[in-house]
Amino acid sequence: MTDYWNHNAAYHPWLLDIAGRIRGDVLDVGCGEGLFAQRLAPVSTSVTAIDPDPDAVRRTRERVGSLPQVTVQHSTFDDFDAGSRRYDLITFVASLHHMELRSSLLKARELLTPAGQIAVVGLSANRSIGDWVISAASLPAVRIGSRRHRERRDIGVVVAQPRESLSDIRITAKEILPGARIRRGLYYRYLLHWPGSRF
Repeated sequence: MTDYWNHNAAYHPWLLDIAGRIRGDVLDVGCGEGLFAQRLAPVSTSVTAIDPDPDAVRRTRERVGSLPQVTVQHSTFDDFDAGSRRYDLITFVASLHHMELRSSLLKARELLTPAGQIAVVGLSANRSIGDWVISAASLPAVRIGSRRHRERRDIGVVVAQPRESLSDIRITAKEILPGARIRRGLYYRYLLHWPGSRF
């Protein structure tokens, strides 16, 4: 299965830098068709990739089938049962907005080892004039980047519109993940890291 570039894959290097520094057990929530799980494998002790879409799980298994350190499970994050296992890194790549924000962040925090980290490449809704202005201002750079990297827009996974604004996400994260760092990225994404040290 081939590699590709899109607005989510553009941030894989940032996530892989975090994972490479940890070199531990990773939970990839909402793995889609598995490109990021495949890329995590060389820099991680183990990767557990979960997704609620059976077709996405099938495609991920096809992609990572020869990688013994990667386990793929068909599950929502809400239903995911890790037992006594805890993770050194939990990642959400364009998946957190499919879920209830507060309960998902709480569960992620509970599934971490004492030194564990959470990293999110997320989508937020434009709710304020400022949100719309920033989105409009970034459009030329987004189009140039997409053209330059030959963006593959449709990879055949389930998509959803974000509900919370970035301001809403900041407020919730501040309560549940004190000290989390959040910043806007290009390509209509935001980056969240907790504990927040890798921007």
